[in-house]
Amino acid sequence: MSVHASNESVTQPVLFIPHGGGPCFFMDWQPADMWDGMAVFLASITTRLPERPKAILIISGHWQTAEFGITAGAKPDLIYDYYGFPKHTYDLTYPASGAPVLSERVSKMLTEAGIANTQDAARGFDHGVFIPLKVMLPEADIPVVQMSLRNDLDPKAHLAAGQALQALRQEGVLIIGSGMSFHNMRGYGDTNFTAPSEVFDDWLTDTVATDAETRWSALANWSEAPYATASHPLGAEEHLLPLMVAVGAAGNDKGYKVYSEQVLKTQLSAFQFG
Repeated sequence: MSVHASNESVTQPVLFIPHGGGPCFFMDWQPADMWDGMAVFLASITTRLPERPKAILIISGHWQTAEFGITAGAKPDLIYDYYGFPKHTYDLTYPASGAPVLSERVSKMLTEAGIANTQDAARGFDHGVFIPLKVMLPEADIPVVQMSLRNDLDPKAHLAAGQALQALRQEGVLIIGSGMSFHNMRGYGDTNFTAPSEVFDDWLTDTVATDAETRWSALANWSEAPYATASHPLGAEEHLLPLMVAVGAAGNDKGYKVYSEQVLKTQLSAFQFG
């Protein structure tokens, strides 16, 4: 697979999406329709794209390493990193191939930007990758590469990593940040967190819609936003950090909300750039 620009390629957008709770889209839940709206949104994403992606680069909130890691295997396994769910959810499949050529390209782009990284040929896809992609692209026929978050969760480093990878969008690569716009396990299902989650969601929505310089500055200091640490407790903000990579890769493209819904008494949203 070539990931270099061709006359046939158009610029892909960048997405920040919610990936739900564990294998939520593939099991019974109470109430039964809790995750239906999110699933409908995920399934509709391909209709938002200018063309079929040549490959997907996805950053999940469920893989952290000392420096940025990149899956490099040709046929990555799945990592069932959720616990206490029905037995059949540990038999889910998503046989998308890896893309070693893209892995090498991502590594080179980061290195050229002075950003340390490693390629990991043994790493599989965690549920922040295969669960939403199984809804989005059930045929599993587009190659996928996953990039980790950095252990320090430094927002500036993740913004910079996204910026270094921006040119991939012109090469037919769809860049996806997979996380949650609200992720405080104590807050889910608690009406005391409904209004705070809405206020933080409004801040995110306004922030991603600003110019690149303004939103970089705001997201670099995201913890100062209203109800930020109620929405993402400090030290556990890994579900927000994929947004930083997405914003970096967006360049000057302004973001806008493409999905928003109250789930488990908290506001959850998705954003698109370009």
